[in-house]
Amino acid sequence: MVKVVCIGAERLVDGRGDLGEVEYLIRRLSDEFDLQPRTLSIDPLKVDWHSELEVDHFRSGCGPIEAMDAAVELIGQGVEKAVVIEGRDYLRSEYGSAERQTAMSIYADETPLTEAYDALTNVYIENNGLSKHQFLTLRDALFENHWRCYQAQTPNAKRPNERWFEPLTELFRGVDCANPVVDFEGKLLLVSLVTAQQLGISADKIVEISAVGLGELPNDGPNYTAEIAEYRHLANAVKALELKHEGGSLRQLHVEGRLLLDLYTCYPVVPLACLMATGLVDDVNGLLEFIETNPLTQTGGMNLARGAWNNPALNGLIAMYEALVAESQLERRSGLVHGNGGLGYRQGLVLMS
Repeated sequence: MVKVVCIGAERLVDGRGDLGEVEYLIRRLSDEFDLQPRTLSIDPLKVDWHSELEVDHFRSGCGPIEAMDAAVELIGQGVEKAVVIEGRDYLRSEYGSAERQTAMSIYADETPLTEAYDALTNVYIENNGLSKHQFLTLRDALFENHWRCYQAQTPNAKRPNERWFEPLTELFRGVDCANPVVDFEGKLLLVSLVTAQQLGISADKIVEISAVGLGELPNDGPNYTAEIAEYRHLANAVKALELKHEGGSLRQLHVEGRLLLDLYTCYPVVPLACLMATGLVDDVNGLLEFIETNPLTQTGGMNLARGAWNNPALNGLIAMYEALVAESQLERRSGLVHGNGGLGYRQGLVLMS
């Protein structure tokens, strides 16, 4: 199997940022190698959630991870020499409020996402023997974790207005449920290691895609919270990833201080489930200490660092690439990026190094 590497990853968020380096590398591939990368696209909000997927298109919060899996297969098997994963969704400037709200009502029974989150969380709480008070403590600790991560990237950041800390439901506040209204565009350029070397990309700009793991249930939505809340399919995604990775388990990487995280943060149950499924935490009793002592994202998560609709995991992949190329050669760490699709029926993980 050919080694697959990322040689460029950039994004624009509300007009800030740049895509120039990735686009320059794409032009070089065309001019010097007569090579046009294959494009894998993340669907924007305007594409009907229930419509049939077009070829090379991906949908849901797990879509960018599924696109990465497809890219690794295409390059690894020699079908393609270069692949671009791209997402563009200008939620702020290209949609009205009512249009966004209608498009985000993805469940046939019109159950609001916040109510669906509550239903799923209540099952998760019961499954894991948590009290409501314990969950709320974890919920609050998660936001503070995201805030610390965000401040590390944005030192002059302002804390959300107090109204965002008011309860929206029994279990969630405005800062806990994230569907950011933001103009987002991002691109990743993936090639074989040989192609990267032929382009003369320096070693410190090359990030290997070490492994991808996916897990999926047949159904999604409020009627399937019992199945989703068990998160067996997330555990299966972890197993699939670790089987492909030759450098030890995720837990071992963490114990050795060699694992960076970017967990999906659309609502608190998701990162909690991921910490347990990965084995980074033994049981619910270890969650609070882990959250209080380990950064869970490279950005600050969806509510603070933004990433529109189906694109937060793409934002996470780009941020992880940036974090890894910024590391000194002495550290040599790996990065785990997590994606959650729908209410949670699709789960995916990418390990980069």
